[in-house]
Amino acid sequence: MTIAEEIHEILSEAMQPVRLEVADKSHLHAGHAGARPGGETHFHVTLVSPLFEGENRVARHRRINVLLAELLAGQVHALQLKALTPEEDGA
Repeated sequence: MTIAEEIHEILSEAMQPVRLEVADKSHLHAGHAGARPGGETHFHVTLVSPLFEGENRVARHRRINVLLAELLAGQVHALQLKALTPEEDGA
């Protein structure tokens, strides 16, 4: 299983997403700090979930970071997040 697939699985199980996109953007960071030759270090995640209702952006990001803490402590160097409610996403 790739790291992107792990991220997708973890967030799918915990967050009841309406929409979830996990994109490996490691190729854009080749040669930069934290980049590995095999990639899978830099990710963009878009997560739309009703569970974010009433939470501010910081709380949403903290929730995701807690869920992905093990990956962030080792394999994942950078994680860009877009966390929205279905209403904010227009879904």
